[in-house]
Amino acid sequence: MSDFTEPVTFDTLAMVRSDHECFGCGDDNPIGLHLRFAADGDSVKASFIPGAEHQGFGGIVHGGIISTVLDEAMAWATAHAGFWAMTGDMRIRFRRPLKIGEPTVVTARVSGTRGRLVTTAGELVLESDRSPVATATATFVKADSELASDWRVRYLRESATNTAEFGAVSSEAAIARVERDSVNLSGKDAPAPEQNLRGIRL
Repeated sequence: MSDFTEPVTFDTLAMVRSDHECFGCGDDNPIGLHLRFAADGDSVKASFIPGAEHQGFGGIVHGGIISTVLDEAMAWATAHAGFWAMTGDMRIRFRRPLKIGEPTVVTARVSGTRGRLVTTAGELVLESDRSPVATATATFVKADSELASDWRVRYLRESATNTAEFGAVSSEAAIARVERDSVNLSGKDAPAPEQNLRGIRL
């Protein structure tokens, strides 16, 4: 997915099918989170209300579930930017315990690209007052062309694979978006990784 020539001009999120077993967003996984993402400018967002099955200590949501929600959001952010990619590494900072039944909103965006690497940032907040529950940054690795082709067939609606060719069209527009505040992966003058979606040091 690194070779593009034309801008992305379609709704990438609307193209993705949900009839699969992904733990984060698949309809066919009976124990999954069933997250539903929508575009919000350059970002993606979804609602999440944790249930009793998501707890660690009594009444408190397990940190692994929170991590999964953030990972899923950042993966959808890469898709929204026009990339097929997998998580390479992820860093999470937990800000407060999340109680079972507390409604939350997760938001994520792509913050930079370099070669096969796509950097992302995510944030989970309480729906009631937008206070942060956890923040995350991650580096995703773009899938090779063969795998990306397989995923297009499996995870995109038929009309999308036939007409829009998601993942085979340009990401120049997406790259232009993220270059405004991209992360320098060379390590020179790079921003600290613990930054939230508003660019504020945590």
